[in-house]
Amino acid sequence: MNRAVCLNDIEPGQSAVVKQLLSDGSIRRRLLDIGLVEGTLVECIGRSPGGDPSAYLIRGAVIAIRSEDSTRIMIREMR
Repeated sequence: MNRAVCLNDIEPGQSAVVKQLLSDGSIRRRLLDIGLVEGTLVECIGRSPGGDPSAYLIRGAVIAIRSEDSTRIMIREMR
């Protein structure tokens, strides 16, 4: 069974589907512009040496997202 978690909770190599964006303002607009809408498949492909930001494969592009922002992206984990 899938459980609701935030994007920051997945580890490199794991994939998830976007469920909801809880962000607002300009960061919400940026996330929507890169294609983070409900139903989008996202794969975590790595983290920086310090752990923040993380790199995600989103619609064929690698995007770095800070932990502060990725905790506001709700997902359904893929098992």
